[in-house]
Amino acid sequence: MLIDVLRLKKSYTSGAIINDVLKGIEMKLDKGEIGVILGPSGSGKSTLMNIIGGIDRGDSGRVIVDGVEINNLNDEQLTDYRREQIGFVFQFYNLVPNLTVGENIEVVSNISKSPLNIDEVLTAVGMHDKKHRFPRELSGGEQQRVSIARAIVRNPKLLLCDEPTGALDYQTSRSILKLLQQVNKKYGTTILMITHNAAIAAMANRIFKLRSGEIVEAAVNQVTVPAERIEW
Repeated sequence: MLIDVLRLKKSYTSGAIINDVLKGIEMKLDKGEIGVILGPSGSGKSTLMNIIGGIDRGDSGRVIVDGVEINNLNDEQLTDYRREQIGFVFQFYNLVPNLTVGENIEVVSNISKSPLNIDEVLTAVGMHDKKHRFPRELSGGEQQRVSIARAIVRNPKLLLCDEPTGALDYQTSRSILKLLQQVNKKYGTTILMITHNAAIAAMANRIFKLRSGEIVEAAVNQVTVPAERIEW
C-alpha cells in the first residue's frame, strides 16, 4: 500500500463547540492506483486530503505513506515530505502571474531532488507550444494543465487533486481527467482526487464515499472507464 490510514480522527474547537470533522477514517490505496474520495461539502474531504498531504495533522490515528508514518514527523520533516513526495493540484491554479509557463514549472523543478525533464512534462500535458506564454494568455483548462505539469515535474510518489475540474466546463473537465489518467499510466504516479461529482468515480481504481466525517462506503472498480467516456 502507498497510503494506509488507520482510525484517523480530527476535530476543531470553536469556543465551547467541538466539531468532529473526521471520525475514525480507515482507507488504503495501492501504489500506481487512482483513488477518488466522494462527498458533499462539509463531509471532511479536504481535511482528510490535507492530513495525507502533510498540510494538517490528525488528532489521533495513523497515516502511513510509502512506509512512513507521517503523523510522527516534526514540522521540518513534514516540509521535506511535502516537497519530495507530494504533488498538489487545486481547483484554482495558483500560477505565478508574472512568470511564463516554463518558468512556473522551472521554479518548482529547482527544489526537487529528482525532477523530471521540463520539456518532457510540458509535452506530456500538451503545453510545450505555450512554454513562453504567461498565465493570463491561457484558458482555464490550459492553466490547469500547467498546474498539473508543475505538480508532476518534481516526480512525486503521490499526486493529490482537490476538485481539479471544479472551475472548468464539461468538455475541458473531461480533458483534464484524461490527462490525469495519462499521467498515472506514463509515470506510474499514484493519484488521490477529491470531488463531489460521482461520475468521476468510474475512472478510479478505488472509491471512498465520505459523509459527515465517516467513510460510509469503500469500493473497488475491477474495470476502470477512460475519462473521455465519462458523462454527467
